[in-house]
Amino acid sequence: MKQTVNPPAVRWHHLPDAAAIAAETVRRMLLAADAAIARHGVFRVVLAGGSTPERAYRQLADSDADWARWELYLGDERCLPADDAQRNSRMIEQAWLAQSPIAPHQVHWIPAERGAAQGARDYEAVIEAVLPFDMVLLGMGEDGHTASLFPGHHHDTARLVVPVEDAPKPPPERISLNFGTLGQTREMLLLVSGASKRDAVHRWRNDEPLPVAGLQCDAGIDVLIDHAATA
Repeated sequence: MKQTVNPPAVRWHHLPDAAAIAAETVRRMLLAADAAIARHGVFRVVLAGGSTPERAYRQLADSDADWARWELYLGDERCLPADDAQRNSRMIEQAWLAQSPIAPHQVHWIPAERGAAQGARDYEAVIEAVLPFDMVLLGMGEDGHTASLFPGHHHDTARLVVPVEDAPKPPPERISLNFGTLGQTREMLLLVSGASKRDAVHRWRNDEPLPVAGLQCDAGIDVLIDHAATA
């Protein structure tokens, strides 16, 4: 795995493909969990949707960890019924939690079925009580969005969790942790894979103001990126 650093706050880790990104993600999550549990007795991790994170979750289902000390949160969610297959929570449950001893009380999903405005208010109370996180896991869309923070959207910086009511991809209503909330973490991993991401990666590295470029983390951001996204 080749590593380059540019700019200093963003560390680029080049891996061959999405499978390698998933494996490296699992390795880093398990190490971060061990360190957090040793430090303060619990591992608080924000999870992401998407196909590459899903690969990682399937591997986590076959891993050994001190699962009783894990607390799971979400970076964003679609405003759909709780059992809808398009929800991030549903994907994570099927890929990982259905095969895991993690108890329901350790899982803190966004109540997006209540609608964007109400769900964001309700989740804000949950998140405020647990900051900072130990790890935040994120992806990047073809337009440079991350979580459900999209180009051209502006959110109240005082809000920890924001309602999204006009997303450029369906469904239009979503809920997302805000930039400042995502940045309150001891470690941030951003997973980027596939040729469809090349243009956004190029634009980001050329300092265009994409949402992903708005991420800040005192510990820096580790980008796990495959060859297809950088070719």
